[in-house]
Amino acid sequence: MTTGEGKATADGATDARRTARRAVVGRLSWGLADQAASSMTNFAVGIYVARSLGLTAFGVFSLAWLTYGVVLNVARGLATDPLVVRFSGVPEASWRAAAARSSGAALGVGTALGAVCLLVGLGLGGRVGPAFVCLGVVLPALLLQDAWRFAFFAAGAGRKAFVNDLVWGVALVPAMVVAARVDSVAAFVLAWGASAAVAAGYGCLQSGIRPRTTGTRGWLREQRDLGYRYLVENVSLSGASQLRAYGLGAIVGVGAVGAVRGAELLLGPFLALLMGLSLVTVAEAARVLRRAPQRLGRFCLLLGGGQAAAALLWGAALLLMPDRAGAFVLGDVWPSASQLIVPATLGVAGAGLGTGAAAGLRALAAARRSLRCQLFASACYVGGGLGGAAVAGTVGSAWGVAAATVGSSAVWWLQLRSASREHHRNTIREVRTS
Repeated sequence: MTTGEGKATADGATDARRTARRAVVGRLSWGLADQAASSMTNFAVGIYVARSLGLTAFGVFSLAWLTYGVVLNVARGLATDPLVVRFSGVPEASWRAAAARSSGAALGVGTALGAVCLLVGLGLGGRVGPAFVCLGVVLPALLLQDAWRFAFFAAGAGRKAFVNDLVWGVALVPAMVVAARVDSVAAFVLAWGASAAVAAGYGCLQSGIRPRTTGTRGWLREQRDLGYRYLVENVSLSGASQLRAYGLGAIVGVGAVGAVRGAELLLGPFLALLMGLSLVTVAEAARVLRRAPQRLGRFCLLLGGGQAAAALLWGAALLLMPDRAGAFVLGDVWPSASQLIVPATLGVAGAGLGTGAAAGLRALAAARRSLRCQLFASACYVGGGLGGAAVAGTVGSAWGVAAATVGSSAVWWLQLRSASREHHRNTIREVRTS
């Protein structure tokens, strides 16, 4: 090879690396933009309800919201997480077939669990019951809209997910206006779900795919090695939040649930960052693993460390916010929520650090290890949250959760290191036997 040919080859390799980096940055940017749109929608709903209905009614709305979070994680574990792990960057025909069955599975889960919520709401009655009845009605649309987001990111089409969430946000405006006139928690839940139904329908038009509910059983059977572990993992996460909320309401009062939700709204931009990056980081980590396995650890560390640092900076800014500005944003919820800023910030920073390792474990398909980590983290979360509540009320619960989250992130990183070493040994063994 001549000197000129060698230089041309080196230049070509450098250009290819730059192109690959730009592609990664582009996909991550669309993930953040999409989650920004989604979280602004959720933030607007939360703020509007908090200001319109007051602390106690906001606590009731928060219980319905947290229940939706549990159901959402069920659908993701069974339907969309396996799609992202196994069908990111595959040929379009394979993606389309998988997306049709995955979205159908999400729709089926929403219908089944929506019926359960409806029956529970009818049985509860009182102030909480109507909110759960309405949640049951809108769950299928909420889960289908979320399924399209994951499907688009698996295909590397984050722009479509972003547009879909913009459609949801636009549809939400008139729905919230109508709900405000009715002035009830149930009306706000229906408005939130109805606007999601508009976006879910638009997702079908964007993709040109119709959800195949008839393929649900086959999808669950084929993905059961990952799906059921991800189901337990996801539900333990959201279920821990739900148990903490119910326990906090029983120990301290429903108003405490509203205070915790208010603090989460203040940290909304970085909760959005966590969720937005989670849409794309597993797919990106899987791509890094295929191209350069030795770079996976560094990718995950940059991801987790960056999120943790950003959360700490945002929390510091919140501490400087005047009471007048806080009251303008949260209304009567602000005095209670402002006491939780420091522990809530530490909790989000710990979660951000842990998500870097979690993305690496998902990319390695180390479902058993990630399941063990999540079960441990969830147990610590519930124990810290309820133990702290019993000792020192709402503030004690927030500090207990912060300690549990920071401690659990260390376990995620230890498991990622072990899984990476195991993957390296298996790769060497396969090379020697081939």
